[in-house]
Amino acid sequence: MAYWLVKSEPSTWSWDQQVAKGAKGEAWTGVRNFTARQNLVKMKKGDLAFFYHSNEGKEIVGIAEIIKEAYPDPTDKSEKFVCVDIKAGKPLKTPVTMAAIKADERLKEMALVKYSRLSVQPVTSEEWKIVCKMGGM
Repeated sequence: MAYWLVKSEPSTWSWDQQVAKGAKGEAWTGVRNFTARQNLVKMKKGDLAFFYHSNEGKEIVGIAEIIKEAYPDPTDKSEKFVCVDIKAGKPLKTPVTMAAIKADERLKEMALVKYSRLSVQPVTSEEWKIVCKMGGM
């Protein structure tokens, strides 16, 4: 299993909206960055992803599961980009803020810190464990 982080502005697509989609999940569309695209392609069914509220909140609020692997993004007229389907899993008991992540020396190499604008990022298993603990999981 691999771990990931996906970002969304809550005013565009929030954790609560993801939760409302239930077990059928939702397509993670609209990614228009080639590095993020490559990360989507690498995702496998059953992988887990932190759900991060960007710009407003700047915090990891939940854990989502990849339920369908990469396929052409129906919102992309250029046909260059892909999407995956994700479903909400568990909310973090305590959201983990970007400030808290930056303050933890063990997370200084985390993609969220180093490539803060990248919308789909890998997370190492060690980073996953640390953030889950910070979030009360």
